[in-house]
Amino acid sequence: MTERILVLGGAGFIGSSLAIGLKKLHSNWQIICLDNLRRRGSELNLPRLKNWGIQFLHGDIRSSSDLDPGVLVVDTIIDCSAEPSVMAGFTSPQYVLQTNLVGTINILELARQINARLLFLSSSRVYPIVPLKSLNLRELPTRFEIIPEQILPGVSQLGVSEDFLLQGYRSLYGTTKLASELLIEEYRQAYNLSAIINRCGVVTGPWQMGKVDQGVFVLWVGAHHFQKPLNYIGYGGSGKQVRDLLHVEDLLRLVEYQLLHFLELDGEVFNVGGGTSNSLSLIETTQLCEAITGKSTQIKPVTEGRQGDIPIFITDSSKVFRKTGWQPMINPKAALNDIYGWICDNEAVLSQVLK
Repeated sequence: MTERILVLGGAGFIGSSLAIGLKKLHSNWQIICLDNLRRRGSELNLPRLKNWGIQFLHGDIRSSSDLDPGVLVVDTIIDCSAEPSVMAGFTSPQYVLQTNLVGTINILELARQINARLLFLSSSRVYPIVPLKSLNLRELPTRFEIIPEQILPGVSQLGVSEDFLLQGYRSLYGTTKLASELLIEEYRQAYNLSAIINRCGVVTGPWQMGKVDQGVFVLWVGAHHFQKPLNYIGYGGSGKQVRDLLHVEDLLRLVEYQLLHFLELDGEVFNVGGGTSNSLSLIETTQLCEAITGKSTQIKPVTEGRQGDIPIFITDSSKVFRKTGWQPMINPKAALNDIYGWICDNEAVLSQVLK
């Protein structure tokens, strides 16, 4: 039977990558992408979607009328639509709340009315900031590192698992994603909605329009190539803060598995990230970028931190490994090389977008 899939946020980085990737793997699937094209650079994905025979609809999840159950008759909804910036919650709270929370309500109502399954991309930002800042760390020459001895449950040298506590503030962005998760669970119980939730860490790869507040690894490669200045922000300007990264092609492999095994995974909440072996500090990212591009750029240390920032986040994805057999295959060096190749191939247009 032909799968009919609606990808929300479908002109964004993750949405377009998943839509095109799934179409490549399953040419008989009917895929529709809906996006409001608010993020600069998302319009560059429209020709890519068209080339693969993927229908595009201009719409906004904040408006229930744009999610017409009479038009959007699909089997599965993949929700990649969000305002993904933590910093936006401090500057544009209404947009964050309307998109990430009201938008989820509208999506759930669509899923209920058309009896569609929901694959929801949540965020590692659902975990609260104060506990994450209180992890026992070791400072090494180029990075912070989680040590074995921890007081809080749900954290180890593998990183933060789904058992990490959820009490405390986490930024408006993180709160809207956690609230969305709770609403999804209520719709599962009340209306027999089938749903899977992936709490994604940092996802990266080609076609991500990296900015200071979201898409740091693309930002870093692009700044080296185009010789644009950067900052090490917070933690004394040391550049030792760490994130794990997941190439979007690795995420695609997991999403395909979940779509093909939805019934057995229904109701699951998974941490999904690159893990310790796929983590980089900003210093280490700089070193890789210099080696890959053959260029260096000015990097200014800024001692004062930003609201909502944390020194380290490593995703412990052990649960999804056990349940699916999936594991990331693309290491950080390969991921940054892939991003660099994409920038070189699209240099003229990206020089105006990657600022």
